[in-house]
Amino acid sequence: MRRFPIVLLMVAALAVARPAGAQPLWLRLPPTPVLPKAETSGTAPVNGIRLWYAEFGHGAPVILVHGGLANSEYWGLQVAVLAAHYHVIVLDSRGHGRSTRTDAPIGYDLMSSDVLALMDYLHIRKAALIGWSDGAIIGLDIAIHHPDRLTRLFAFAANSNPSGVKDVSKSPVFTAYIQRAAKEYAQLSPTPTQFKASLADIDHMWATEPHFTDDQLSHIKVPTWIVDGDHDEAIKRENTDRMAALIPGSCELILPGVSHFAFLQDPVMFNESLLHFLSAENALGMLR
Repeated sequence: MRRFPIVLLMVAALAVARPAGAQPLWLRLPPTPVLPKAETSGTAPVNGIRLWYAEFGHGAPVILVHGGLANSEYWGLQVAVLAAHYHVIVLDSRGHGRSTRTDAPIGYDLMSSDVLALMDYLHIRKAALIGWSDGAIIGLDIAIHHPDRLTRLFAFAANSNPSGVKDVSKSPVFTAYIQRAAKEYAQLSPTPTQFKASLADIDHMWATEPHFTDDQLSHIKVPTWIVDGDHDEAIKRENTDRMAALIPGSCELILPGVSHFAFLQDPVMFNESLLHFLSAENALGMLR
């Protein structure tokens, strides 16, 4: 495991500097962005559901997978930056956003299979995956079980097992996020009145999954960055450190002054990290 270059961390620290007396970034939940106009969008028939997706830009494929209770609009501040260089694909996970669901319990293996089925539908053999929270766990699941489908993985705010999660009920920011998620679900979902049932299903998944073993993590071959904010209100730092230590050749990046919602709180720092991660020069360095 390699630590992120200290120079970029110093730049990142400057990026989060704030006037005296201002509320810290990690205590803010900025508004949900809006995705830019997509080149193509639609719903893909995968695993018995209709999975909503959108595509932007041209180049090497990069898939963005959002966190639990969210939707792809949360990537609005990243897509425009990435689409200038890459073919960017976003999706609403099953039971989230504009995607449908079945009566089957939601789980990480199932959602991972949805991502792979969407890749097949779009004729994408391999892609880089950028995941946030549940999306990062989905990325780790694919890296473990289907490494041939990923070029690299940026796993932001993931946990390897349920013991790596904090009690988010104590966080005002996370409480505000859940309240916002309920409103967004009602606006976007094909089943707008079923948020409570969906939340209960996802709560059960969070309490019982994932269960990545040390052996599984130590055999990941996909070039991986394990990333988190230094004030993450949902993920225990020791779990982040352990995953980074176990995954061969991985890099650990701790973003200063931000939380589980770093991509909203400081999109400039977050996007610079993504571009560095995806750059050809960095990819060569990770594969040496």
